Amino acid sequence: MAKHILITGGAGFIGSHLVDDLLQSGHDVTIVDNFDPFYAREVKERNIAAHRAAGRVRLHDLDILDLVGMRSALSGDYDAIVHIAARAGVRPSIQDPMGYQASNVLGTQHMLELAKEWGIKQFVFASSSSVYGVNPNVPWREDDHVLLPISPYASTKVSCELLGHVYSQLYGIRFLAMRFFTVYGPRQRPDLAIHKFAQLMAQGAPLPFFGDGSTARDYTYVADIVQGLRAAIDYDASMFEVINLSNNAVTTLHGLVGALEEALGFEARLDPLPAQPGDVPQTWGHIGKARSLLGYEPKTDLHSGLKLFAQWFHQSLEDKPHAHSLRS
Repeated sequence: MAKHILITGGAGFIGSHLVDDLLQSGHDVTIVDNFDPFYAREVKERNIAAHRAAGRVRLHDLDILDLVGMRSALSGDYDAIVHIAARAGVRPSIQDPMGYQASNVLGTQHMLELAKEWGIKQFVFASSSSVYGVNPNVPWREDDHVLLPISPYASTKVSCELLGHVYSQLYGIRFLAMRFFTVYGPRQRPDLAIHKFAQLMAQGAPLPFFGDGSTARDYTYVADIVQGLRAAIDYDASMFEVINLSNNAVTTLHGLVGALEEALGFEARLDPLPAQPGDVPQTWGHIGKARSLLGYEPKTDLHSGLKLFAQWFHQSLEDKPHAHSLRS
């Protein structure tokens, strides 16, 4: 049965991939996005351009902090809210903790208030592996409640999960907090490591290489994240859950750079720098709960995912003929 899904942040990296998938499956989609200048608006515009041209989505250029504006502009006739919109990035949050608190926590509360007012019982929230912080017990499990966040961004995601529990208990809203682990793929935000490194490698510029290269991440391909989100939209077995969405595999920073060189055909030059405040030494997500509750099974390993990213990235470079390539 077709559903009408409200997606905040739906013009962004992950959101636009979810929009693609939902529309392909015959669902109706409404997007709320404020086109935050954290990166260029035209990047997001391109993500959803085809759907807008075809009249397949309703797009509202709105800030989730504008509760009055959302009440006025939005219809409220949604089967589920997928709340992805947020101020992004660990390092920028250290520079502007108050801004992150407002956008991420108050913005999430606004969406929960609207769900309450409109009688929407399904709320899927984009949380983050950063909530685990420096917890040494890897792979991280949702039932390990030792959360040791070390950035304002991470703390806002913890706060939002707790808000979701409150609204679930008081107002009967099913709240599913999906903890994403280092998502990558086509359309990845330009500030994130894989895309940023690719741009620098294409220019023959050195990569900012923080620490000794031993930091490790659980890189998760965007289509696998979308698979988990789609299952969460339909989930109805309990009223509140926190669920990891990861690839359940760990790659060091050194390993990532080597894999990128192989996928892109570009040589990497490193600019060694001290470790950054707010960066955790490793992320690694246990996915047993996602498998059990959602039937989640990541299908794309890092090397396969980087090949797909590289295809998209090379396409984006067609008008930039001066890229430095090992194969040239």
